[in-house]
Amino acid sequence: MRKALLAAIAAALLAQSASGQAARANRPEPTANAGGDFAAAARYLDERESWWQSWDHARRDHDTRCVSCHTQATYAFARPALRRSLGTHGLTEQETAMLADVRKRVQAWDQMRPFYSDDVYGKGKEIESRNAEAVLNAIILSNYDVAAGVPDDATRLAFRHAWELQTRTGPDAGSWVWQNFDYAPWESKESQYHWAALMAVQAAREPGQYAQQPDTQEPLKALTGYLKTHYEAQPLLNKVVALWASKSFPEILSRSRKDALLASIYALQRPDGGWSTTSLGDWHRRDGTPLETRPDGYATGLIALVLEEAVAAAPHAPSSTQAHIERAMAWLRANQNPDTGSWPAWSLNKNRDPESGPGKFMSDAATAYASLALLNWPRPGFPGMRGATSARLGNGPVIYSLWQTFPE
Repeated sequence: MRKALLAAIAAALLAQSASGQAARANRPEPTANAGGDFAAAARYLDERESWWQSWDHARRDHDTRCVSCHTQATYAFARPALRRSLGTHGLTEQETAMLADVRKRVQAWDQMRPFYSDDVYGKGKEIESRNAEAVLNAIILSNYDVAAGVPDDATRLAFRHAWELQTRTGPDAGSWVWQNFDYAPWESKESQYHWAALMAVQAAREPGQYAQQPDTQEPLKALTGYLKTHYEAQPLLNKVVALWASKSFPEILSRSRKDALLASIYALQRPDGGWSTTSLGDWHRRDGTPLETRPDGYATGLIALVLEEAVAAAPHAPSSTQAHIERAMAWLRANQNPDTGSWPAWSLNKNRDPESGPGKFMSDAATAYASLALLNWPRPGFPGMRGATSARLGNGPVIYSLWQTFPE
């Protein structure tokens, strides 16, 4: 009876969506009613991508730009999902420019110079930046394959470049030497594990059963082995992304490790529902100023998204998970900047001017993850779905697209 009722409701909603298309064609695209102003978030992220592409510091050889962890990789995670939620079609001007840059460097890989040279930045920077770029290229391009539902030749080439640079021997075998300028969490000693875990997440998401292909088995085995053996030494921030990777590679986390991690995460959630990035590691600003300890969109958005993906989506998910996610949703709904569309987050390295370009790096990642967390909840089959239907009445294509943000 319940299944029949849900099917009837879904059919009615889809019929409503179809009948309303003509009327919607003559008015602005709808904004998803999941508790955030996603049109404003999309505008903010597009503006930040435009800024990155025009920033002199990002310019590199062959008329290309440096890819960034904080601004571009997280933009690639979020922007396709935002487009679906808003019912829009086609890449933005900013996405087109970013993808053209990345594909150009991937396809002419042997001709491209490393982002940072040893002569200017110190010994080892060429290897570090080359490794980091290879991983980021694969992650960025793969997000667009996921959105399209089909693999792209440039993406597979980018993955191949990354696997070729994967460390094969020594204590860090299975990972990549990462760019380290002592800028946490993006370019620091902790970043090596963080992006290795996100590489595992993305390899599992890549269409065409990429993670099951014969030529990916050996590098993925080395990668998951690294994530498993190096887990205990990581800050909590990295353990969160290891939890995300464990959704597809459960061998990374034992049951006892996962339970202990969830207990730590839940204990650090603030009464208002948010988490603070400063609680997720032993950070110290290089300029000696005190860290901002308020909850922020980066920690709250990332943790909520990972809980949705790796815990709430699992069979027999504990009911307590929903309560923690709902509290996080409340914080995210209450803390989007109504003027800019962004969510707040602050540098772990300096007391930066929040109006400057670099001063918004953490907010770039915060806005991407916060948007994804809101778009991705509630998930079908979880108790939170009970309120999903009425909340989405009248939102047209959003009804079916939100649950596809991170497809199973």
